[in-house]
Amino acid sequence: MAKVGIVMGSDSDMPVMSKAADMLEKFGIDYEMTIISAHREPDVFFEYAKTAEDRGLKVIIAGAGMAAHLPGMCAAIFPMPVIGIPMHTTSLGGRDSLYSIVQMPSGIPVATVAINGGANAAILAAKILATSDGELLEKLKAYSEEMKEQVVAKDKKLQEVGYKNYSK
Repeated sequence: MAKVGIVMGSDSDMPVMSKAADMLEKFGIDYEMTIISAHREPDVFFEYAKTAEDRGLKVIIAGAGMAAHLPGMCAAIFPMPVIGIPMHTTSLGGRDSLYSIVQMPSGIPVATVAINGGANAAILAAKILATSDGELLEKLKAYSEEMKEQVVAKDKKLQEVGYKNYSK
């Protein structure tokens, strides 16, 4: 049963939202992904958000651009965490999306990641789920160790070509 819902308003969001899906797969987290427009098909959207808990979702990741109502509307209906991903836009570079998602009214929070931050949204969803899943917590710790090892390996390559760095 899916634990995370990934929802976006347009297929143009897919390059960013697929990064969230890829990261959830890395951690072995089941998810569902769909395209729903809060503005163009409000009845479908309301049904999606109202039934998300019954479908077993624990977190929704919602990506949106411009007016960016999808994450906030999910948060207004779905009783558990919603993570918003503001999409980069051509007119304002995604700042419009960011402000729309992060400036929710009191009582309707949306955790918000960086513009086009699909991977981080999935990592945040995993961290939320890991509060009650020890196996997932261990996967997150291993992922953090992998990132550390990547940095160490890159630093080693830098030193191998003759650059000096400070002693660690």
